[in-house]
Amino acid sequence: MNIPIAYEDDWLLIVDKPAGLLTIPTPKNEQYTLTSILNGDLKKRGVSYRLHPCHRLDRETSGLIIYAKGKSVQKRMMELFKQKEVKKSYLAIVQGNLKPSRGQIRTAIEGREAITKYDVVENRKDFSVVEVVALTGRTNQIRIHFKSIAHPLVGEAKFAFRKDYKLKAKRACLHAKYLEFTHPVTGKAVSVNSELAKDLKEFLKAHND
Repeated sequence: MNIPIAYEDDWLLIVDKPAGLLTIPTPKNEQYTLTSILNGDLKKRGVSYRLHPCHRLDRETSGLIIYAKGKSVQKRMMELFKQKEVKKSYLAIVQGNLKPSRGQIRTAIEGREAITKYDVVENRKDFSVVEVVALTGRTNQIRIHFKSIAHPLVGEAKFAFRKDYKLKAKRACLHAKYLEFTHPVTGKAVSVNSELAKDLKEFLKAHND
């Protein structure tokens, strides 16, 4: 597969993950993952290091994901995530018109605090395009939170019933679009933007009323 590279240096690689790919194998042990594709390519090219993911995106989410070239850099990058020193934002397409147009969702997930900040970029006839920042890192947080306020992501099938909504999409419409952090080795500021995934661009074009 052609995996677009958004940023690369001697220590880190940031790629634009296509929707439909796992980051790493689940307990079902799927072999065809983003990590296996990237490392398989390195092996073919005779590169000595291996890539290690520093965070995850779920299968349906497209967008930016950081890999470390080696375990020691991975450890340092994951510490930045732990200390909340990595800024991440997403673009989501949610059912209905979201009001208020800016706010926070604070619904505990599995008994743990979870906070999602959102800002409506655009309202259209049956949906809103929303910029989202997850202030806590719970699994599927964004998807669960928007369902909890009765505005699930368009295409959501895990946490909402598709049949309940007129608007359809082949996957949950969520894209990791922006990353910003201080490089764990060089100390330089790194900021990376990702274009909206092709299928989401096509969805917006098809629903342009």
